[in-house]
Amino acid sequence: MPDDAKRDSINPTTDEVRTEVRSLIASSSFGALSFLDPETGYPSISRIGIATLETGTPVTLISDLAAHTAALRADPRCALLLGEPADKGDPLVYPRVSLTCRAEWIEDEAGLDEARARYLAHYPKAKLYAGFADFSFVRLEIEQALYNGGFGRAYRLTREDLVPD
Repeated sequence: MPDDAKRDSINPTTDEVRTEVRSLIASSSFGALSFLDPETGYPSISRIGIATLETGTPVTLISDLAAHTAALRADPRCALLLGEPADKGDPLVYPRVSLTCRAEWIEDEAGLDEARARYLAHYPKAKLYAGFADFSFVRLEIEQALYNGGFGRAYRLTREDLVPD
């Protein structure tokens, strides 16, 4: 079959899909963060804890000692994979979303207060180190998303689909 005759596997985005993806992001407590390693030039992945801000934007707490911190400071472009399969069955039938993001360090007091409160609500034990000088709260500003809601349910979403202005 010629390339131009292939069926587009991306479905039109609907309000129902927007709601599903927002819910998946809000209910996730961890994800796989992909970034470019400045030392090797290759992509790398790290598991991170996340919470969401009131806008639905993911936020994380990272240490200056983590490899992904130096990488994100060198190049803030990253991706975040959210959604975990259940213990049984085919892992490919469970919803997941890949978010293309830009890491932004939170420096303003109001932003820090919200990030701290929302993150510590998910991870109360992080209170032990959240105030250390080598830890920072980082917003993962969503640029776009690719949602797979199961077989035949692929959607491309924009920032506007997921984060209200």
